[in-house]
Amino acid sequence: MIRVVNKQWLGFVWVLAVLLLSACASTPKSAQDGEPIEPPKDPWEGFNRKMFAFNDTLDRFFLKPVAQGYRFVTPDPVETGVSNFFSNLGEVSNVVNNMLQWKWRKVGNSTGRLLLNTTVGFGGLFDVARYAGLPKQDPESFGQTLSYWGVSSGPYVILPFLGPSTMTDTVASPVDWYLDPFSYVDDNTVLYGTKALDILQSRAALLDAEKLISGDKYVFIREAYLQRREYLVQDGQVQDDFGGELEDFDDF
Repeated sequence: MIRVVNKQWLGFVWVLAVLLLSACASTPKSAQDGEPIEPPKDPWEGFNRKMFAFNDTLDRFFLKPVAQGYRFVTPDPVETGVSNFFSNLGEVSNVVNNMLQWKWRKVGNSTGRLLLNTTVGFGGLFDVARYAGLPKQDPESFGQTLSYWGVSSGPYVILPFLGPSTMTDTVASPVDWYLDPFSYVDDNTVLYGTKALDILQSRAALLDAEKLISGDKYVFIREAYLQRREYLVQDGQVQDDFGGELEDFDDF
C-alpha cells in the first residue's frame, strides 16, 4: 500500500526553504573594509560536541560491533548486492535533483541506471548499467540543490542519531525523505527493517575508512564532512589555495 503524501507538511518544507533563501540573500558587511564577513562554520560547537559524544558512544557500544558482526558473517558478494540495491534507490533522488540543477546529461545517466538496474539488474542488486556505459555518479540531495543555486550551507550541526549535517541540509531533509521510495511503504516491519539494513551496510562500509582518523576526532570528521559536501556541490571542481582548480578529486 502507498502512504498518502501530506501536502500541508510538504508546503511547510517549502516555506522553510524560502525562509532560508531569504536569510542567506543578504550577507553582513565588515564595518572596516566593506567586505562580506565569513560566517563561522561551527558556531554551535559546544552543543555539537555533546551530540557527537552521544552519537559516538552509541556507535562504539552498539552500531560498530553490530556492523563488524555483519561484515564477518556476510559474504562480500552479498554486501556488494545490498550496497547496489540502496544505491539504485538513490538514483530517484539523483534524477530529481539533477533536473532541478539543470544537469541534463546526469539526468539521462541516472534515469538509464535506474531503469536498467531495476529490471535487468534484479531490483538493483547487480550494477549492470556500468557495463552499458552508465557509470555510478556521486549522490545528489535537495540540500546540495539549494547550495548549487547559491544558498549558503549554513552552520555545521550534529544531529542526534543522524550525525553530521548543515542547517541547509537539515531543512532540506524532508524533501529527501519524500524522494526515498521506501518512505511510501506502509508496512512498518518492511520499512524499519530496510532502513536498519541500510544503516548497517553504510556503517560497515566505513570500518576501514575510520582507521584514517587522527587527532581530534570531532574536528577530523567535521572537516572531512564539510569538504566532502563542498566537493559534491561543486561536482568535483574544487578551488585550491593558489586560485586554480583541482579536477577529478576522487583520483587523490
